Amino acid sequence: MWVVVVLSRYVRELEIYSSCYQDKQNILPSSLYTCKSLVILKLNGGILMDVPRMVCLPSLKTLVLKGVNYFKQESLQRLLSNCPVLEDLVVNLCHHDNMGKFIVIVPSLQRLSLYIGYKRVLDEFVIDTPSLEYFKLVDRNYDSHPCLIENMPKLTEAYVDVRSTDLQSLIGSITSVKRLIISSKAMFGDGYIFNRLERLTLHVLEENPSNLLSQFLKDSPNLQELEYFSELDDSYENMRMFPWNQPSIVPECLLSSLQKFTWSQYLGRTQDRDIAVYILKNACCLRNATIDSYTCLVPELKMIKELTRSSRASTTCELNFS
Repeated sequence: MWVVVVLSRYVRELEIYSSCYQDKQNILPSSLYTCKSLVILKLNGGILMDVPRMVCLPSLKTLVLKGVNYFKQESLQRLLSNCPVLEDLVVNLCHHDNMGKFIVIVPSLQRLSLYIGYKRVLDEFVIDTPSLEYFKLVDRNYDSHPCLIENMPKLTEAYVDVRSTDLQSLIGSITSVKRLIISSKAMFGDGYIFNRLERLTLHVLEENPSNLLSQFLKDSPNLQELEYFSELDDSYENMRMFPWNQPSIVPECLLSSLQKFTWSQYLGRTQDRDIAVYILKNACCLRNATIDSYTCLVPELKMIKELTRSSRASTTCELNFS
């Protein structure tokens, strides 16, 4: 009844939070799905989306769905297909929802954020968003999902945090980005070029971190800023050491474009030192390099001596420690 009342007053922004632990889920009134004034809709928690056949949300620009359930498999797609000016979509898929296929085909969409919980396995997800400028994917599930992600020619910024071992189907759809934050232990194959990528933040996990760095350096000829972030967990003292397989040919970005390099939580292992020295030795345009050590593991004086004594391709590079 509360929702019916606010809809009758031509509400523009509506946010509903309902506990996920209640015995009976709330079903929203059908008038919600034909509200002409609604611009922002946020639903969170124990809500069952029973989307009727008659749907029309002509003004809706922002839709946030966190932990809701869907009455039928096609409920979300039916809703999205009747939001002609939708620009911003946030969906959190939790283990208790009943969606097998996640399908987003929205020509007007500019921002998409998708969170998949660690217990959540999808049959597949399909994303076709030709106007998308920002894409965020956080997938905590270690099982890979069959996915078709395509048609993102305008993508400018992406945040990717995936735990599965499959990056192939994803990486090809985000090669147009200018700014990329990525956290993954997976590799992707050859044939992908990030011609527009200017700023890369690479969160390295335990397996093959240096190989993923080599891949991005090779495939990003115009990279200007690189932040290399060593992610630590409770077992960091026993982190496995992988050799630094430096590129056989110095990447184009090191020769002509990289200006800023930051290493956060530098661990000081032999591999880490070799990577840092390689970049300092070959980055001809580097203006600033900052090494932020994990001080409880790395003797600061030893680290400073090792890196300050290494040769630098750029005579104007300022080397900082923190």
